Amino acid sequence: MTNKVSEAKTASRRKFLKVGVGAAAGTAAAVSMPSVSRAAPVTLKVQAAWGGGIFLEDAKNYVARVNAMTDSLKIDLLSVDSVVKTSQMQDAVHRGVLDGAHYVPAYWYSKSKAASLFGTGPCFGWSAQEMLGWIHYGGGMELFNELMDSLGLNLVSFFNSPMPAQPLGWFKEEIKGSDQMKGLKYRTVGLAADVLLEMGMSVVQLPGGEIQPAMKSGLIDAAEFNNPTSDSDFGMQDVSKHYHLASFHQSQECFEVTFNAKKFNSLSKEHQNILRYASEAENSNFYWYSTLRYADDLIKLKEKHGVNVYRTPDSVMEDQLKAWDIVVDRISSEDPFFAKVVESQKVYAKKVMNYLLLNQPDYGLAYKHHFG
Repeated sequence: MTNKVSEAKTASRRKFLKVGVGAAAGTAAAVSMPSVSRAAPVTLKVQAAWGGGIFLEDAKNYVARVNAMTDSLKIDLLSVDSVVKTSQMQDAVHRGVLDGAHYVPAYWYSKSKAASLFGTGPCFGWSAQEMLGWIHYGGGMELFNELMDSLGLNLVSFFNSPMPAQPLGWFKEEIKGSDQMKGLKYRTVGLAADVLLEMGMSVVQLPGGEIQPAMKSGLIDAAEFNNPTSDSDFGMQDVSKHYHLASFHQSQECFEVTFNAKKFNSLSKEHQNILRYASEAENSNFYWYSTLRYADDLIKLKEKHGVNVYRTPDSVMEDQLKAWDIVVDRISSEDPFFAKVVESQKVYAKKVMNYLLLNQPDYGLAYKHHFG
């Protein structure tokens, strides 16, 4: 009997200790895990150069990638002219009036002609894909940062979204040779303006939204913007029925997403990497997303709006290359940094395009085989 009582007391003591330890652990957990409120996310005010259309969609796609990666960093995307005019965006980011901007390098071409080399420079047989390869792996980013330092600009930039070659554009008649272009008042931007001036055109630099009204009123005779989708949005099909695809005047371009360097450097490494790698992710998405849209809208221009679509004659594009040679040589003789960037691009393009052009089959041949 005594043994049974002793065993019962021992079991009861063990149960008490087990419950007591559990309760103590629960109490300790409650004490060590106080209620913590989350800090408000860091919000960056970024203005886009686009009031609407597919380019604003592209800016939104970049922002969506950033915002999807974390709850602690958000971009508030502002549309065109929300805080400053497009021509003032870079200065606004530099001063910290804006945290960032989404635009193209040609939009600050007035500060340095080398700006166009990071977006709309001469073609060395490469596309925008290879130009971006040069920026990321061929020394282009280092040269860009050197340019920022020389201009005293407090900026950090990322480049993405390889644009297809821009069409030669919209004319009052089919262009069969360069002679037809001489004397025409033509809209373009950046270094392309120098090239087409060299070809005898009278160049007018206008923002996108002013192109169609200018052509309608006769202020300009011909124009280009960028692609079938944007051109359709501007209503170019209402002022011209002659659309020429393919050109070397702006045969490669990309977006620049720029941030105030002081603001960027104040961010955590995690946030800095999110801004950087969201740019790389959008680089692929842009190409997949945009090329289908451009193709669909080109069909609409032809079938719905009666637009005559031509491929720009090789003779015109050969004359463009000759004009590029003259412009590049002239600016290089005046600007050693410009010459340095051009030489870096040539070294990269010669090596990379040698491989690509030797290796890639004639895709046009395969296309004709299947579709005529």
